[in-house]
Amino acid sequence: MSFGQDLTWRLQSLAFSGLFGALRLVGVDAASAFGGAVLRTLGPLTGTQKTVMRNLKIAFPEQSDAWREAVAREQWDRTGRTFAELAVMDRLTPESGRVEVVGLERLHTVRDSGKPVVFISGHIANFEVMASVIMYAGVPCQVTYRAANNPYVDQQIRDARARYGIRLFAPKGDGTRELVSGMKRGDSIALLVDQKYNEGPEVEFFGQPVNASPGAARLAAKFGTVMVPLSVVRLKGARFRVTVHEPIEVPNTGDKQADTLAGIQAVNRFVEDRVREEPEDWFWVHKRWPQKVYDALKAA
Repeated sequence: MSFGQDLTWRLQSLAFSGLFGALRLVGVDAASAFGGAVLRTLGPLTGTQKTVMRNLKIAFPEQSDAWREAVAREQWDRTGRTFAELAVMDRLTPESGRVEVVGLERLHTVRDSGKPVVFISGHIANFEVMASVIMYAGVPCQVTYRAANNPYVDQQIRDARARYGIRLFAPKGDGTRELVSGMKRGDSIALLVDQKYNEGPEVEFFGQPVNASPGAARLAAKFGTVMVPLSVVRLKGARFRVTVHEPIEVPNTGDKQADTLAGIQAVNRFVEDRVREEPEDWFWVHKRWPQKVYDALKAA
């Protein structure tokens, strides 16, 4: 690492620390509102707005331009809130009264069984809240995340999450080895399954092909366990409802490839259903579909 790079990272870390410190000082509601106001104002002016609108047209071709623009504005607000709320996540737990949980007994069943499961969800509302609910239920769990490029900022993010009990690890490559080791110890794992993958099995998402990660289905099959879907809805401001849904079982027909594909399709269908219920809550700013889908949209 060069001196210049290290200095840049340290300055970025200092700014990050100052911002998070200020957000913690003003309190949960003010911090959330500030983040929402910033991105609601600036988000539509960025180049990413084009990606948001393309994604919305792919997912909801039947809706009007005005509807998609309204959803885009609201999703910027909620995305900004989610970022700002990271500074105060230790105050966004079921114990705080800001998070209600539906289906908590399903988490208690997992806890009492002593058998690991694969928790799955997507980048919906403040997805960090779902991890806090798993911790609240007493389920030993590892949560994967993508490490920040800046190692000093990455440590600050890890520290912020540690305040509410989250054990994080950044997997190398596809992370299979680390995930398997964790499950052998009896830890459940939590995965967000709606990221874009350039490789991987092809399934359907909003009627279009996507390459999806096979990890959740493969691990569930390997350990003879289930995938437990969770979802979160932003109710108003910095208040949420987390729902623990019925487990999804990976088929066991003897055709390993087909069974895995069916499991992957099931979890992607779960995320799609949740997005259709509350489209403003999803993270529309990333390119979810392969380039061929965007090229077809442009041609149309």
